[in-house]
Amino acid sequence: MATEPEGEVTSEVKGRILKITISNPAKRNAFDPNMMLQLSNALTELDANPELWVGVLTADGEHFTAGLDMPKFFGPGANPTPAPEDNVSVFGLGKTCSKPIVTAMQGISFTIGIEMALAGDIIVAADDCRFCQMEAKRGIAPLGGAHFRYVSRSGWGNAMYHLLLCDEFDAQEAYRVGLVQEVVAAGTQIERAMEIANTIAQNAPLGIQATKAAGRKYIEAGEASAIHAIDDIKARVMSSRDAEEGIRSFIERRAAAFTGE
Repeated sequence: MATEPEGEVTSEVKGRILKITISNPAKRNAFDPNMMLQLSNALTELDANPELWVGVLTADGEHFTAGLDMPKFFGPGANPTPAPEDNVSVFGLGKTCSKPIVTAMQGISFTIGIEMALAGDIIVAADDCRFCQMEAKRGIAPLGGAHFRYVSRSGWGNAMYHLLLCDEFDAQEAYRVGLVQEVVAAGTQIERAMEIANTIAQNAPLGIQATKAAGRKYIEAGEASAIHAIDDIKARVMSSRDAEEGIRSFIERRAAAFTGE
C-alpha cells in the first residue's frame, strides 16, 4: 500500500522577500497540523528577520487550498500541536506580522485559505479561483477571522451574503466585493504577486511597516472584540450535535442532516 505523501510549507528568500509556499497538491493543498505549524514558523521568521521586508504567500499546483484535512484535526486520535505563543498567528488572531504580505491564490481557495489571505494585506487571484466559506455547511462556523474580515473588506451586505449562503463564487465576484485586489490570468498570479512585493520592497521598510501598523490601529479595537468572541462561538458551535454531524458527513462523503442542536 502506497504511503500517503506528506504536505509541507516551505520558504525561500528572494532578496528582501520571503516566498512562502503551501505544498500538498495531492490533497488540493489541504492543511494538516504540521503544515499549520510550518506556516506559523515561516510568518514568524518574516516578522523577526530585519533583512526580510515583504512576504509572498503562494501554493503549488492547481489550487490554493481546499481547507483543513478534517480527520487530522478532528478525527479519532487527532491531537494537533499548537504553535508557540510568541509565534505569528496564521490567521492574525494573536501576534500579527509587522511586514506586508501579498497572497497569490488559484483554483480552489476555500475556508481557511480565504482567512489566511485576509490576515495578509494584498491578494492577487487567478481568474480560475473558486472561493467558498462553507463552515456552516459542516455544522461549524468560521473561526479564523472570516466573521469580521469579510465585513471590514466587503461591507455588511456582501459579507453576510457569502457567509450565510456558504456559496461558491469566482474571482470576479471576489474582486467586486473587495476581497481581492487584482485578478490575473491563471498561471501568472505568483509572478504578479512577486512583482507587487518587489515594488513594495523598493520603498523604505520602516515607512511601510509604520503605514501597516497605523492602518491596523484604526481597526484594532473592533478586531479585538471580534477575536474575543471566537471563544463564545467555539463554545456554542463546536460541541454541538450539528458540528459532530457535519464533520462526520464530510468524512463519510454524504449530505449532512442538521437538527439545530
